[in-house]
Amino acid sequence: MDGRRLDCDGRVNLSVATSDQTLDSSMESERAAYAFLPQTPIKSTDAHLVEFSEAMREGKAAAQAEAAEWKRKYELEKAVKAHRHNTVTKGCSNCDKEKLEQLASQLTLETTSVDPTSCCGNHEICSRQILQDECPGTNKISHDKIAARKAPFKLSWGCNGDNNGQHKHDFVSFEKGDITTAERSNKQILLKWESPPQTVLFVTKPNSNSVHALCAEMVRWLKEHNNINIFVEPRVSKELVTEDSYFNFIQTWDNDEEMKTLHTKVDLIVTLGGDGTVLWAASLFKGPVPPVVAFSLGSLGFMTPFCILNRWCWNLASELYRECLDHVLKRPFGITLRSRLQCHVIYDSAKNEVDTEEPILVLNEVTIDRGMSSYLTYLECYCDSSFVTRVQGDGLIISTTSGSTAYSLAAGGSMVHPQVPGILFTPICPHSLSFRPLILPEYVTLRVQVPINSRGQAWASFDGKGRKQLGPGDALICSISPWPVPTACLVDSTTDFLRSIHEGLHWNLRKSQSFDGPVA
Repeated sequence: MDGRRLDCDGRVNLSVATSDQTLDSSMESERAAYAFLPQTPIKSTDAHLVEFSEAMREGKAAAQAEAAEWKRKYELEKAVKAHRHNTVTKGCSNCDKEKLEQLASQLTLETTSVDPTSCCGNHEICSRQILQDECPGTNKISHDKIAARKAPFKLSWGCNGDNNGQHKHDFVSFEKGDITTAERSNKQILLKWESPPQTVLFVTKPNSNSVHALCAEMVRWLKEHNNINIFVEPRVSKELVTEDSYFNFIQTWDNDEEMKTLHTKVDLIVTLGGDGTVLWAASLFKGPVPPVVAFSLGSLGFMTPFCILNRWCWNLASELYRECLDHVLKRPFGITLRSRLQCHVIYDSAKNEVDTEEPILVLNEVTIDRGMSSYLTYLECYCDSSFVTRVQGDGLIISTTSGSTAYSLAAGGSMVHPQVPGILFTPICPHSLSFRPLILPEYVTLRVQVPINSRGQAWASFDGKGRKQLGPGDALICSISPWPVPTACLVDSTTDFLRSIHEGLHWNLRKSQSFDGPVA
């Protein structure tokens, strides 16, 4: 019986046998090792050793508790084994069966309750929950069955586990050790003012009398009814003040240095025009961009959801824009975060020095084409440190998801919801039957380089302007900018996107199939 005695009333008396002294000695050795850790001198210069020592101290209590739990399970399992052997040789009563079932139920390894939302505080997402593996039944116990323990793990944001501070803990969540996406991907983003906006910037389409007249009316209404400070472009300021001295209160900027500080003064941007006007407004901001309310006074309007219907009927147009602006200024409204590409041109002669002091930001796409050359464009493309492909054709488009309905769509790329985090990689007339467009994750960095043995040169354009010539050895570096362009939604992001492709492109528009069935 190995030092265990079974009483007549079914009680089990557990005692540690001589054969169990090995387990106790190992436990004592482990306790001695843990007790020795705080006394061990550690040099402050060895960060890895300090981190290891701290982790061992933090896990001391957990390790001791786990060891005690396994010891308890070991003793109970041996008691059940001895009790079963005794009941087989001497017979088993109903009372013995009940005690056997009670012992079997105690063999389930208990788990420690941990708050799944708790975190270590080191910009990491931690999961320390242990899943219990209960016995499938109480009448039969398998001695080969060992209670499973799900291994804990951590997720760190950034390259090689380094914390870069660009992400928050709620991007993923844990449920008993399983990774699930958080709610940010399926929730409409809302903007709610903590205090009323004080300053509005107007950006208008040039050379349009109707847009100019509407701008003057909206500026007058905002100033008289809401006491809003107004910023306009220097061109618009000159035109308004020349027409009427009433507009002397409007503000503008005189040089590029003052324009760089616009984001610290402007609360809201109002654009009057088409998508090109939104692109121009975004280009005025090299850093953070205030929310943009885009009124559709252009052609397509993929990024201009606020339509002033019958704009030639002045009374109706005035009523519509006042209702829209009043809602945006006083109540929460949905926004779409439109990513921008951050681009650097690096010339081979510059020895890897960046060509411009600040990056070039684009909202739609960067296009690399062959220009006037009769040769095919020859480009080598890399994604982070991985080689992607060689492009031989008319060129390449690197696009944001907002620009997926622009040049990329014409070149055969897919239409993508503007809030999908990604970068589109679309060839222009490739000399290959298998070159299909790609959609890459938003956190990668793309490098497009003209090889030294290229026959011709290439030209890069940014949102259709600012062309730069790339010769052999020159490269273009593209990544997602940390400063997106928040545009106000008329309804929500998805509804506005679907409306734009239905009305702007007449997407999948065809006659309905006729019904030839029997008449009821």
